[in-house]
Amino acid sequence: MDYSKKSIELHLKSRGKIEIRSKVEIKNKYDLSLAYTPGVAAVCSEIGRDKEKSFTLTNRANQVAVVSDGTAILGLGNLGPEAAMPVMEGKSIIFKEFAGIDAIPLCINSTDVEDIIKFCKLIEPSFGGINLEDISAPRCFEILERLENELSIPVFHDDQDGTAIVTLAAIINACRVTGRNLGDLHIVINGAGAAGIAIARLLIHAEVKEVVLVDTKGAIYEGRPGMNPIKQNIAEVSNRAKHHGDLQSTLAGADVFVGVSKGNIVTEAMIAGMNKDPFIFPMANPTPEIMPDLAFKAGASIVGTGRSDYPNQVNNALVFPGLFRGLLTTGIKKVTPEIKMAVAASIAHSIVPTADQLMPTAFNEDVVDNIVATITEIASREVIVPAA
Repeated sequence: MDYSKKSIELHLKSRGKIEIRSKVEIKNKYDLSLAYTPGVAAVCSEIGRDKEKSFTLTNRANQVAVVSDGTAILGLGNLGPEAAMPVMEGKSIIFKEFAGIDAIPLCINSTDVEDIIKFCKLIEPSFGGINLEDISAPRCFEILERLENELSIPVFHDDQDGTAIVTLAAIINACRVTGRNLGDLHIVINGAGAAGIAIARLLIHAEVKEVVLVDTKGAIYEGRPGMNPIKQNIAEVSNRAKHHGDLQSTLAGADVFVGVSKGNIVTEAMIAGMNKDPFIFPMANPTPEIMPDLAFKAGASIVGTGRSDYPNQVNNALVFPGLFRGLLTTGIKKVTPEIKMAVAASIAHSIVPTADQLMPTAFNEDVVDNIVATITEIASREVIVPAA
């Protein structure tokens, strides 16, 4: 099927994917007087006396801003904020359909770190959380860290930690299917942008045997010249053998390949040079690093991609609806490594996996419920007081 053509037809027909609908009826003067003037003045006064009441007297507690500058759209790169809107609308309908959350796409006309931080701080009173999306590295790391420290609502960069969480979930289930252990795995990640760095951080936290990141210049290792501070930091805790070389040489003897860079860069020969029965996750969109049939032909035991038209989709849509539902419900303000690990495990255990059905689908209602239950349990241990 020509998904590109059909998608354009869909968007033209519906003129986008979202709209705003009223939660209350306005059929007469009485209704209007309660929803608007004069009655609404009393509601404003209540919030003026106690700002926390904005979470109970408005939709704020169920409202998430999806913020992007359009610099890292899918696998397409920097196309600008206007071109980012279809993705942000897509995330908004996933929030609504799978978790009942009202998400508003906000694509902004600046790529400046301080502008983006200021924008998010200025809109904070209207939202219960902020989902950063398609903001390029390395700026995205500073933006997320600053906002986590400077806002009183949760902030999550889905391209970083959403990808990391769902990747860990996929690897957990690959281990369940094959009888292997996380702690024995040698993993190579191609792509050292937002997703690659976040995946590496989470896998290291999960105590896998080895993680090696590869960028356009080859393997990242401590002391490699010309790296930005983010790469320097990850180099200090990864690639303990200090492997030097390109992707092909780095893959030799590895157990797992994770691709979050660009399509058609992995060959059958590269997979054949890995350890026996490797896990292959070519997740570049829209074109994976290697097509699944070729990966299997080369000896892969498990293959998952980021696409919905192949088996074993490894997709962030499994993460952010339930994660934000849990955050908004419990009042947790920051997504810690413990939460990321727990959410990955809850996604993985939402299904009894097989080699051909490694991950639950986004339509599996257990996924959101399990994530919310997991975050609620963590919140109870931390004595978090919900915002609403």
